[in-house]
Amino acid sequence: MSTSDHRDAPAAPGPASFAVSVTDFPDAELEPDELDPAQIVSGNPVVTGKVLWEAPDGSQVRGIWQITPGVVTDTEANELFVVVSGRATVEVEGGETLEVGPGSACVLREGDKTTWTVHETLRKAYHISY
Repeated sequence: MSTSDHRDAPAAPGPASFAVSVTDFPDAELEPDELDPAQIVSGNPVVTGKVLWEAPDGSQVRGIWQITPGVVTDTEANELFVVVSGRATVEVEGGETLEVGPGSACVLREGDKTTWTVHETLRKAYHISY
């Protein structure tokens, strides 16, 4: 379906699931987010973020997440993210090593154990499904 076809298509029946909004990702104000000290391997990384939308039942979350340089570990959720700015190396235990930067789109699976080496403050847009 082309863009013009999409504009002319009738709206889906029923109420909208959320209000339409626009967020300027590069300049969005983010709020401090807790980082468990046990996750920090090296450096002094700081995490901030902003939830843009959450399903009423908590099964999906969309937002912005940022981390400053350092090395941290994590256990992932089902996530699709796109890097807006910054660079990092993401090592998936028993899997691949991903080099991510602006424009990189990545999918992580629930339960993946990862090590993030953040070279430049990384900001990403994400969608998580629980």
